[in-house]
Amino acid sequence: MPLESLLAASASATEAPPSTLIEAAYRHIRRDIVLGVHAPGERLRIEQLKGRYAASSGTLREALALLVSDALVVAQGQRGFSVAPMSLADLTDLSYVRSLVEAEAARQSLVHGDDDWEARLVSTFHKLTRTEERLAARTADVYEEWELRNFEFHEALVSACGSPRLLSLRAMLHLQAERYRRLSALRGPRPGSVHSEHEQIFKLALARKGPELAEVIRQHVRRSLDVIRDSGLLNEHTEGDGEAA
Repeated sequence: MPLESLLAASASATEAPPSTLIEAAYRHIRRDIVLGVHAPGERLRIEQLKGRYAASSGTLREALALLVSDALVVAQGQRGFSVAPMSLADLTDLSYVRSLVEAEAARQSLVHGDDDWEARLVSTFHKLTRTEERLAARTADVYEEWELRNFEFHEALVSACGSPRLLSLRAMLHLQAERYRRLSALRGPRPGSVHSEHEQIFKLALARKGPELAEVIRQHVRRSLDVIRDSGLLNEHTEGDGEAA
């Protein structure tokens, strides 16, 4: 599955089709930032964006303002807009907040989850397990499928949370983390340890062991931070402060 299709499939699980030109432009630019089409710190010039996204100046400015709210774009006063920079310090903070939100959303799902929630969890874990078996065997072209199955499993886990605001915050933090997660993927997932964590999460969720599940999820979310810190893929200080070519 091409990466663009993967992201579209992931988004379709939580978003309705865009209802306005602004929303369509917003999603398109957001996707390109996550994919790295627009590099950290890159100036987002309206005239250039008009050609790429086939949208008016007003539509693009509104879309970029929405991305500022998502912390994926930075407004620079008279200089316009640029892609938000990336740094190890930012990832550390982001990972901390995400770990708290993800753990609480899962804990709430355990409280409210019914038989249908359990069925979704079992189904998505089964698909994830089969994909991780192929990942461990280093089957060609399986990594992008694994990304989708991983996404589906974690969405199923929190799907009974019952708090729209908590889920909205979780979705925003997930978007901010996606660029970093893709960077950690350069080192590739460690199939054995990743599946072991997923299996532990699955079993604790079915057993409705909220505190234990929350702790495992906090550790799971911080995995990308550990991978990037240990690999030296990202500097401690901001990357992308300068204008990209």
